[in-house]
Amino acid sequence: MRVGGRNDGERRGGPRLDAADLGAELGARATLVQFSSAFCAPCRATRRVLGEVAGMVPGVAHVELDAEARLELVRALGVLKTPTVLVLDADGRVVRRAAGLPRKADVIAALGEAV
Repeated sequence: MRVGGRNDGERRGGPRLDAADLGAELGARATLVQFSSAFCAPCRATRRVLGEVAGMVPGVAHVELDAEARLELVRALGVLKTPTVLVLDADGRVVRRAAGLPRKADVIAALGEAV
């Protein structure tokens, strides 16, 4: 994972995550990464919204991570609350991020930046 800084592959300058960071394969077109915690009610609703969007848009994957179990990644990415959602492009670059329960329309719009 590269956080901050730029290299030739980081046109947009955001951090880049890969399958090893996530513990899951990236989507062919984009990946929705959700940081959650065990007793977070908005996290359950976010899981449902992101799962629906990933099911509607070909090549989009949804990966949910337990923030408490992934503290190193949480710190590296500056995740301050759950749920936090990152939208990754096909190369694993973070192109959008948001905290709180997202609206389905906003997630679909954010995917437009990634695909």
